[in-house]
Formats: sequence, structure tokens, C-alpha cells
Amino acid sequence: MLFVLSKLVDAALMPLSWVALLLVAGLPQRSAPYRRALMACASVLLLALGWEPLPDALMRPLEARYPELAPSVDLRGYRGVVVLGGAMEPGYLAQAHATSTLNEAAERMTQAVALAHRFPHLQILFTGGDGDLLAQGPTEATRAREFFHDQGLDLARVRLEDASRTTQENAVLGARLLGAEVREPWLLLTSAWHMPRAMGAFQQAGWNVRAYPVDFRTAPTTPWSRYSLGHSLRKWHLALHEYVGLLAYRITQS
Repeated sequence: MLFVLSKLVDAALMPLSWVALLLVAGLPQRSAPYRRALMACASVLLLALGWEPLPDALMRPLEARYPELAPSVDLRGYRGVVVLGGAMEPGYLAQAHATSTLNEAAERMTQAVALAHRFPHLQILFTGGDGDLLAQGPTEATRAREFFHDQGLDLARVRLEDASRTTQENAVLGARLLGAEVREPWLLLTSAWHMPRAMGAFQQAGWNVRAYPVDFRTAPTTPWSRYSLGHSLRKWHLALHEYVGLLAYRITQS
């Protein structure tokens, strides 16, 4: 039930849904001045949503919470890398194609492979089932196994958790799979904007983790000339989703 509710809240956080609500509120049965005012509000909102400095200002604090690790950092003291799902297209699309279908968060997967090649002692735990409301096709963990195999990794180093649908389930079910090993040092690899919520969930579940953020979407500043409705809408949604998720964690864990 909570999973379904989270999906409904997530849909409400999509900025285009706000524009749609304004348009619906201005249906023809309304008075002409009222309708014109709502149409104007919807137009202004749609234009403003495309200006990238605005969502970047929301996303930047999330990405700055945990610093990016330098390539020269020594990782020999770590047991392994926990790789969070979310870097693959939905299962229904993946089952229609023979190659790996990575999405815009692909660095979660590619950087995990790079670390595994650089540090042969590191184990990899991939945690991710299917986060869609109506799951179809193979789980992310199943497809991750194929991806790691295609990238030349020894699958004896790879463990898979394929039942989780949320970040909290990633942490809890991953800990259940590893048992006492979670008390050893692990790297937590996920998108930088997702890292604050992920670290909170994993530490709450008893993990000894260090943040390894990837997939950055912002720089220290954003040029004022940056305008893209497609890119901005995605950033708005990601940032709002994370802030609401952090608030939900704070309420439920207090």
C-alpha cells in the first residue's frame, strides 16, 4: 500500500501535472476572465519551468552533501561496492532488445565496472528489482548480471538482490543478503542527487558505508542562458522527489 501511495505522490510531483491542473481548472464552463487568468498562469509556469538555473538551485545542495571522490583515492580497505538500481530502462523495454538498455543514470553501472577493474579485490552488490507499479520483464538485477558479464567481470565477485523496489528496500534487503558483512567498510555508489537519501537509508539499516557519488547533474553555477524544457522538467522532478523522500524518512524515523 505504501509503495502504491509513493507512486501517486511521485506523479503529483511531476511539474507538467501542475500545468495540466491549471488547464483543467480553466475548462470552457468557467467565466471568460477566470479562464484567461488560468491560461496565463499555466503559460507562465510552463515557460518558467524550462529555465535550468531554477531546478539546479534545488538540486545543487543535494549533490553537494557528499563530495566526489578523487580518482587517486585508495580503496583497498573496502570490502566492496553497493550499486543501486535505477540506471536501466524499464523491464518491458529491455525484454524487447538484445543489448543493455541503460538510461541517463548509466554512470552507476559504468563506474562500478571501472572500480571493479581498478581494484580486483572489490566485491559488487547490485540491489534492484523493479520499481514500476506494474512490473513487466526481467528485474534490474537480472539485467545487471548480463551487463557485468558483457563488461568482462568475473561473476563470482557479483551478488544480486532482485526484490527491492525502493531505496529503503535496497538497504534492508541488501543487508539481509550480506548479513554480518554490512559492518565492514563498503562504498555506496549511486547518483549524487540521490546520495543523501540513500546514505540515510543504508546507515539506518546498519551498513558501514562511504558515499561514492556519480551521475552529477549540476555545476557550482548554471549559466543564465541555459533553457531546456525537457532537461529542466526532469531536474525539477528528481529534486522534488528527493526532498519529499527525505522529509518522509525524517517523519517515519523520528
